[in-house]
Amino acid sequence: MPFNPEPPYSHGQPARTAVLYCNLGTPDEPTPAAVRRYLAEFLSDRRVVEIPRLLWMLILHGIILRFRPAKSAAKYASIWTPEGSPLKVWTEKQAKLLQGWLGQRNHYVKVRWAMRYGSTPIASELDAMMADGVTRVLVITAYPQYSATTTASVQDAVYEWAQRTRNVPELRFVKHYHDHSDYIGALAASVERYWRKNGVPDKLVMSFHGVPERTLHLGDPYHCECYKTARLLAQRLGLEKDHFMVTFQSRLGRAKWLEPYTEPTLIELGKSGTKRVDVICPGFTSDCLETLEEINIEARAAFLRSGGKEFHYIPCLNDDPEWITALCNLTQTHLQGWNTLEMADPRTLQRSRDAALAMGATD
Repeated sequence: MPFNPEPPYSHGQPARTAVLYCNLGTPDEPTPAAVRRYLAEFLSDRRVVEIPRLLWMLILHGIILRFRPAKSAAKYASIWTPEGSPLKVWTEKQAKLLQGWLGQRNHYVKVRWAMRYGSTPIASELDAMMADGVTRVLVITAYPQYSATTTASVQDAVYEWAQRTRNVPELRFVKHYHDHSDYIGALAASVERYWRKNGVPDKLVMSFHGVPERTLHLGDPYHCECYKTARLLAQRLGLEKDHFMVTFQSRLGRAKWLEPYTEPTLIELGKSGTKRVDVICPGFTSDCLETLEEINIEARAAFLRSGGKEFHYIPCLNDDPEWITALCNLTQTHLQGWNTLEMADPRTLQRSRDAALAMGATD
């Protein structure tokens, strides 16, 4: 395997630190062709689909990529913004805010963002870091709960890049932060703000992205980490057990996935006389297709058709200052031992502070 071209090694090169903030990915535009390209890459990942390869490739290319892109493109179009995909918009903004927050705290760290699938791939961002002279990289994902289907896939992409790199930088990974106090606090604060403005529901539904149930039995901790997040959030909000519930969304195919499923649960709540439900998606740090369309459009309609009277969707953390502060605190913890202060250029730090203040930063 040939190595990637790299700048000549410079003796005495000072250590430089960077943070790579990774999210899942998104089509470049809400069209069948763009969605087909994106789904082909996403659903070809062995981490995402673990059934025998030949069988899956026949299903993927013979059925799914023939019919699903047009339907998915229409869904993307319903939530697309003038700036582009919401997931891309929020991920980019979170990375910029994290850069600013770290600059406010006098850390000389470059923050870049990348997507596991689609445009702005992980490898190209790592190449750009190497070109900038980066020697240490902390990789953080937008996934609070660890899963082999998401977090480990990001690690795979980094390691695959490293296999083609001669002078591999020092690497660190944040595995998960599902029970991090600041992350839970940011979630709780967002719910409390929403309830102060809109009142309290009969039931709070915490909907997480689903994965096949077999992954739980094969050792994936995702299911347990989702429930721990939910339990800690409920405790922070002071909720009794009958006032909240955990569900799982985005099921694909006919295999059994983690239950209970979100939309069928909402239908049952509507039929049983629950007047108002609020839904939050704690596993998503950025609003995206799964929250804005699947939950706030499809699940909303299903609940109201079944007899429910009020459906409220509580937005993801997005650019919430408490969430960005939590992300900054998490980053600082995992940067320990790497001196990110001694090389600080006052002009660079001032630009980071100015950017953070302009975007609403508080310390």
